[in-house]
Amino acid sequence: MKTNELFKDKTTLSFEVFPPKSDTPIESIYNTIDGLAPLKPDFISVTYGAGGNGSNATIGICGMIKEKYGIEPVAHLACINLTREKVLSELTEMKAAGIENILALRGDINPDIPPHEDFHYASELIRLIKEQGDFNIIGACYPECHPEAGSMVEDIKHLREKVDAGCTQLISQLFFDNEDFYAFREKAAIAGINVPIEAGIMPVTNPKTIARMATLCHARLPKKFLTIMSKYENDPVSMREAGIAYAVSQIVDLIANDVDGIHLYTMNNPYIATKICDAVKTLF
Repeated sequence: MKTNELFKDKTTLSFEVFPPKSDTPIESIYNTIDGLAPLKPDFISVTYGAGGNGSNATIGICGMIKEKYGIEPVAHLACINLTREKVLSELTEMKAAGIENILALRGDINPDIPPHEDFHYASELIRLIKEQGDFNIIGACYPECHPEAGSMVEDIKHLREKVDAGCTQLISQLFFDNEDFYAFREKAAIAGINVPIEAGIMPVTNPKTIARMATLCHARLPKKFLTIMSKYENDPVSMREAGIAYAVSQIVDLIANDVDGIHLYTMNNPYIATKICDAVKTLF
């Protein structure tokens, strides 16, 4: 099933997971999915290898999600370190695995890996995927502007290029102030971007991790958020529970303001996802 069809009838709920690191047994991801599947997400996306290294794990996990749990998977595909031939090979593997949905990304530039020159932008990858088969293509968006964009106007222009190239839905990068998302959504609509936009929510559970992610994504940390981090930074349990409460408050407000869907960055933690879903399940 193509995930863009889900938005016609409901507010969607989806999760993101990532393949285990090379020094971690692959079985750990099975335990993660075992914990997430009972929450009945509309789909689960699986990230690409760190630095764009390899997708065998991604495709295998997506196949398992679909075959064992009957949940629609979304395979991330990051192109900055791939040749055109490699992308075509991976698309063939995805077709064979029954994967219909791809999150098409440029990917982060790794200073230790010289990028190939076949792709410079996600829109180029989207065009190639569109030519190769009947995939549903998802794009990423940045409510607070892509870190490398010169301005929000420039960023929205590039986002429109992704949609024109064949992207049929969007998932946002994490953010911590809903007003930033609403302002972005309005600008996207003015630019003629009329595909569903899921709001990406990452629960605050570890101050160091969140600070690093916020720096990478240039996400603004509101005063309320910083107060929580400061008060509970030395109390991991309270930090976790306060982070869950903050994410729940974001989701409740987003749904009240007619968000198309919620995409939860689970960090492979079923406990946190379960607590959040239990709090908001009647809203979907």
